[in-house]
Amino acid sequence: MGRYIFKLPDVGEGTAEAEIVAWHVAVGDTIHEDQNLVDVMTDKATVEMTSPVSGKVIAIHGEPGQMAAVGSPLVELEVEGTGNVGQVKAVPPKPTPSEGAAVSAISQTSKSSNQSPPHPSPLSIPGRGSEQPRTFGGKPLASPAVRERAHELGIELQYVTGSGPAGRITHTDLDAYIASGGRASAARTALAQREGVEEVKVIGLRRRIAERMQESKRRIPHYAYIDEIDMTELEDLRVHLNQTRRADRPKLTVLPFLIRALVRVLLDYPQINARFDDEAGVVQRYAAVHAGIATQTANGLIVPVVRHAEARDVWELASEIARLAQLTREGKASRDDLTGSTITITSLGALGGLATTPVINHPEVAIIGPNAIVERPVVKNGQIVVRKMMNLSSSFDHRVVDGYDAAEFIQRIKTLLEHPATLFMD
Repeated sequence: MGRYIFKLPDVGEGTAEAEIVAWHVAVGDTIHEDQNLVDVMTDKATVEMTSPVSGKVIAIHGEPGQMAAVGSPLVELEVEGTGNVGQVKAVPPKPTPSEGAAVSAISQTSKSSNQSPPHPSPLSIPGRGSEQPRTFGGKPLASPAVRERAHELGIELQYVTGSGPAGRITHTDLDAYIASGGRASAARTALAQREGVEEVKVIGLRRRIAERMQESKRRIPHYAYIDEIDMTELEDLRVHLNQTRRADRPKLTVLPFLIRALVRVLLDYPQINARFDDEAGVVQRYAAVHAGIATQTANGLIVPVVRHAEARDVWELASEIARLAQLTREGKASRDDLTGSTITITSLGALGGLATTPVINHPEVAIIGPNAIVERPVVKNGQIVVRKMMNLSSSFDHRVVDGYDAAEFIQRIKTLLEHPATLFMD
């Protein structure tokens, strides 16, 4: 038997190090060639590292959240033959970029919602056959999908016995817990005193999102502006178009109309469809409108990009928004789908509330946030009438966009949305 050391390869574009995101093997595992060993995150993508050989894992190096330098050992394997220890040239590794991981404007990476959770260090997992059961009050180990399902079922994971490595809870464990009456038991003990603190390490995508949010707020003096818009006529038009649309066309939401208004108004406000390189002291104004659509996924906020929105009608915009949203939530969006936005729209849909103060997607200079559409009484032509109203929230980089220009910009959008026929007039 020999020993094979798998080292972090150069994943391209001059990357010197990468963050360990999640282990998919543990000490004692017998693995086969091309099996996924570990996910690592660079500034550009999350990459699945697959094994170039078959063997038994005898050591792993580094924990989730730690940085590993290119060329440093990640996994040591016991293999048939001589392995690569002492050889001049190792068998080349096989990094496989994850389709769903690429640079986004808010966060630089993404992973699909069924990603395996991080394994503890090899010191805590000496081998698959010797795990100690998790003690009550200890942190329950489970994938994001299992946690989400447990939340929907009203099950507290601390009461569930896990059958996976290190007591990890699986979907099968949830099924067994429910079959044993666990869900009813949880309901009966709803008023029982609970103990324990769960510590969740901020790594991978969540850490990248946190860093981006902090960087944006630290570097950009945000100027917020909120106004209300009467959406009654636009909503009537939208409902009519959806009822009479062709079978091959998607249903229209408010977003295609908002983007259509944006591209019309941005022609007169080029300083808003821009990026600010504050280190070089240069504002880059873009002729094309590449609209970022902030999208919530199981792993965090990701921003796919509708490219050349100025050249698309509302049906094309709706189709592209739907395509990008599906790919992003499934973790299959490409790098091109997730980069290059010039202005961002963030919407909470029906949860939009009265108003928000959205954080600008650095290095852009503006972000627009439509809020919920609600019926409420308003005064129109001296009469109190019920109208469908929506607040439109926005934030601007006050170094680049003056307050007057920001207010005028939103007022112009308001006028177009309140008179939707003008959206389609040259």
